[in-house]
Amino acid sequence: MVAHPRDVLLGAQAGAAALPVCDHYSGVEARMRKSLALQAEMAQEFGACVFDVTLDCEDGAPVGGEADHAALVTELARGAGDGMRVGVRVHPVDHPAFAGDVVTIAGGAGHRLSHLMVPKVESVDDVRQAVAALDAADADRLPLHVLVESPRAVHNAFDIAAHPRVESLSFGLMDFVSAHGGAIPADGMGAQGQFTHPLVVRAKLAIASAAHAHGKVPSHCVVTEFNDTDALRAAARKAANEFGYTRMWSIHPNQIRPILEAFAPDERQIQMATKIITAAAGAAWAPVSFDGTLHDRASYRHFWQVLVRAHATGRALPPEAQLWFAPDSAR
Repeated sequence: MVAHPRDVLLGAQAGAAALPVCDHYSGVEARMRKSLALQAEMAQEFGACVFDVTLDCEDGAPVGGEADHAALVTELARGAGDGMRVGVRVHPVDHPAFAGDVVTIAGGAGHRLSHLMVPKVESVDDVRQAVAALDAADADRLPLHVLVESPRAVHNAFDIAAHPRVESLSFGLMDFVSAHGGAIPADGMGAQGQFTHPLVVRAKLAIASAAHAHGKVPSHCVVTEFNDTDALRAAARKAANEFGYTRMWSIHPNQIRPILEAFAPDERQIQMATKIITAAAGAAWAPVSFDGTLHDRASYRHFWQVLVRAHATGRALPPEAQLWFAPDSAR
């Protein structure tokens, strides 16, 4: 029996999360219901759940109606179909509604949630506070996703990423720019400007680096020009290919498919990765020569991750690669 690539190649990161590349946010009841319906439809189309739905309390709950909104998202999360991935963004840990959010949502639907997103995390102390609240609500296995939205949070990104309950770090572009008191122009929040202003670029790279250093998932920020598909597609490709992000936020249903496409390997990459991993397995993971190039476990790790990303984005895999993703595969 040949060992499975995930066990041979990922080593200490074998347990690192392999999350869907798109995280879709909605907070208004009608849009949340439509998002969940679209998730189920696309799961049927692709044969797997290809994007997360994160139900939003922070921006979705009306002032004074936080408890009712928390009850609503709990009901929606509990009603999600089998195999669907649904998370919830709660209020920040210093918000009066945070404790109630956790008790209602994690306590009532923790077993159905894929993650809890905590916004405006400034330090690892905020993470510890969120973890304590989850543990008190008997949701001690629920992963935390955190939103890094300020210069201080970027400075602490490595410590935040190191916490074992943190599964993913997201960059909060809009709040990050606003936190600079006008020192970053408004263009820094746009689809193009966010990739050129030095302070924004520095923050993006720091968050991606911190996440990868600890085997966590870096999730890229929003593109607010939701009707500009070309701008969204260009931003997603740049985030994936130049900034090291493996996941991205969607704030409109029209953004989901372009994100999936931008983060998915192309056919050439899939075919090459399949051939190299198959040859490596046949050589018991010893070095091999492929098309005149030497490959060993370092490059095998890269090509295995290409196949993991292809599977997560619903791309068709060659039959020999499909075997690695069969249920309980231990080939």
